[in-house]
Amino acid sequence: MSKPLNQALNALLTSGDLPTLPVVASRLLELTSREDAACTAIADLIAQDIALSAKILKVANSAFYNFPRKIASINQAVALLGINAVRSLVLSFTFISMGSNDAASLFNFDRFWERSLVSATAARLLAAQIAHANTDEIFTISLLQNIGQLIFALTVPSRYDQILQKLASDPKELCDIALEEEFLGMPHTISGFEVARFWGFPPTMLAAIRYHHAPSAYPGSDPQELLTIKIVYLTDLITKVFSSPTPERFYRQFHEEAEQLLGLGDLEITTILKTINREITQAAHYFDITVNPLRSVPEIIQEANIRLSLLHLTYEEMNRELLQSKKALENLKKQLAERNCLLDTLANLDGLTEINNHRFFQNFLRAEIERALKNQSPIALLLADIDHFKRCNDTYGHQAGDFILKELSRIARETLREYDMIARYGGEEFVFVLPETRAEEALHVAQRICRTIADHDFFDGQRHYRITISIGAVSALPAHTDFSKNEFIAMADTALYAAKDRGRNQVVLFDPRRMKL
Repeated sequence: MSKPLNQALNALLTSGDLPTLPVVASRLLELTSREDAACTAIADLIAQDIALSAKILKVANSAFYNFPRKIASINQAVALLGINAVRSLVLSFTFISMGSNDAASLFNFDRFWERSLVSATAARLLAAQIAHANTDEIFTISLLQNIGQLIFALTVPSRYDQILQKLASDPKELCDIALEEEFLGMPHTISGFEVARFWGFPPTMLAAIRYHHAPSAYPGSDPQELLTIKIVYLTDLITKVFSSPTPERFYRQFHEEAEQLLGLGDLEITTILKTINREITQAAHYFDITVNPLRSVPEIIQEANIRLSLLHLTYEEMNRELLQSKKALENLKKQLAERNCLLDTLANLDGLTEINNHRFFQNFLRAEIERALKNQSPIALLLADIDHFKRCNDTYGHQAGDFILKELSRIARETLREYDMIARYGGEEFVFVLPETRAEEALHVAQRICRTIADHDFFDGQRHYRITISIGAVSALPAHTDFSKNEFIAMADTALYAAKDRGRNQVVLFDPRRMKL
């Protein structure tokens, strides 16, 4: 390391304006660096900060994770999400709260976190396409990849403003890293790396901060670290699609390098780019980050191409081209609306079984309860669980388990009426909503489903399986009771446990006189 760089780093690390990590974040980094880190100790530490705990529980119970049951405590969050995911959430919320906009400074903290959120959301979508990639940790790593810029803005604001002025004067040609080296003696990749190391960040996060602009310069041999660096590098290209005056250039570059670095095909890349603006808006809500309304990437590229073509047209040609372009854009918006409708449909389906998912079930049940209240009609709910499913997975493998889940979904769906609903409740649990169905009829439907499953030969082409299910059933007249959706589900759950206790492969109807919630 050169003497000028050493001097610049020493000045940075000893600056009185260098932020100090909150006690909880600092202690958490220390705890999680140990191999024997205990979940209870981590949960107890986070629980000391009530505001931070509330933020973590908000995200843990959102569609960001989409757990079937509510997480009620930090202990549950640590157990279900894992230590690394909770650490990532703590770091995310810690740094998002750093800094505030100063009229005297050109650095816009809101804009910085908006761009960071675009990168983080893109990273999560990219990681979802890669086997064994840690989506939660990569989200936070990408969110904090440019933390060096934040450090410059907090410790040397007037000198950093000079760089921002130059970048604003010619955003197409100037390189922020080159300007940082010229004015500050080091790029933000090094300042972020050194400060993060000083704070005790984990190695994978440090490597991504240091090499996210140049994956080929990574000197290590850890394939997981290199994969993370490549993903974070690609997110910067997506961010520039949203913010650059020449988005088409970075759009093409992302297509090429996503295939080259990660082996992604056109389908995966197109899916990411078509849905990212909606994912960013949702993530902004979960993490309390303010973002401006974002257009979809296809719209951005379409408009960029229109601008390029107009540069070479006469006035009359321009008018004609504008009309054609406007029509083309309207067609594109129509296509996007249709595809978004399809994506919304897919968002309500369970990817494995292709029946409705937990989120759709909750919305459907809420709507049917409201309808039953209005019409003063009954509604029934069946909660089913595959008997000894874990034993089947352990004995025959998860591929056999997946086959059973898909085949059972197909058979069960065929036994229902057109207006009944089946959904995957979670794991090996399924739920059925039967509108306008009284207790006797609900019991009959549940017994038919139970019997159909027990009699079916589950044959995957190699092996025959015999499967049974237990079902808890409940029917109610919402108009005649102080009705609660959650209590209604709990009744079915209580009946299901009774069916399990009585030997499985049977149906139990909830009886309020004999069963307590």
